[in-house]
Amino acid sequence: MRYYSANEYFKSIFKEKTYKISLDGNMSCPTRDKNGNGGCIFCSSGGSGEFSIKKSTDIKSQIDDAIKLVKAKKATKYIAYYQSYTNTYQSIDYLRKLFFETIEDDRVVAISIATRPDCISEECISLLKELNAKKKVFVELGLQSASDDTARVLRRGYLTKTYTEISKRLRDEGINVITHLIIGLPGETESNLLDSINFINDKTDGVKLHLLYVLKDTELEKMYNEGKYVPLSMDEYLRLLSKAILHLNPKIVVHRLTGDPPKRLLVAPLYSMDKKRVINAISKYFNENDIIQGQLFFE
Repeated sequence: MRYYSANEYFKSIFKEKTYKISLDGNMSCPTRDKNGNGGCIFCSSGGSGEFSIKKSTDIKSQIDDAIKLVKAKKATKYIAYYQSYTNTYQSIDYLRKLFFETIEDDRVVAISIATRPDCISEECISLLKELNAKKKVFVELGLQSASDDTARVLRRGYLTKTYTEISKRLRDEGINVITHLIIGLPGETESNLLDSINFINDKTDGVKLHLLYVLKDTELEKMYNEGKYVPLSMDEYLRLLSKAILHLNPKIVVHRLTGDPPKRLLVAPLYSMDKKRVINAISKYFNENDIIQGQLFFE
């Protein structure tokens, strides 16, 4: 089977090498603010943005600093990635200033905004549509699982039907949606994972598949220490990941095949600390099972 890789996709639309640079929009998350429980059970204090340029500098300076960090990649075009926390969880005036200032940089060819569907209003959709008319906009939605039962365990804080509604609204306006799913969630089986894959198959343009790892000072760490959660072995992760790819709509762009945990916070599984090893293992497993990355063409 051939799947549509992000590398091939970006080459097709930007015509040359592009690289993501992580920026910090200085926002928070409703799960943390309203519920007072520290966010989702797997989320660290950095809100999944440990690798972003921090909020102590203005946007232009952040972009300059982020590009310096990846200069060895020799890219000339960059996708500005707002990754930490919920990046539409602010006033429209704030978002307008931030995002327009970002896309006005000639080096930035697109903007990728990680957020939650319950933090996207009609007013926000109008802003995103306006941005998308100037430069490509990707909206990343943290679904994690299509199961509302699992969502309650995760403390996700919104119902799956909200994802369905907002994903449709965004795509109806021509905005590219990337959906995050996590493999190895507490209590989930292979069947649950494939249910989530089948669920998103007609609702998203792209997908990021993550290995669930345990970070320090999270609720998941407490569960792990109490024996209530056992992380996936690498072999099991490779098997489930390949199953997910085989059941994925081949028109969906695969933007990520695993997570990238901050080493200073990682508790388990320790093999995930060595990203190169994991990527090589994925490549070997996929080759052995005839799963090949590349671009698909359809009539």
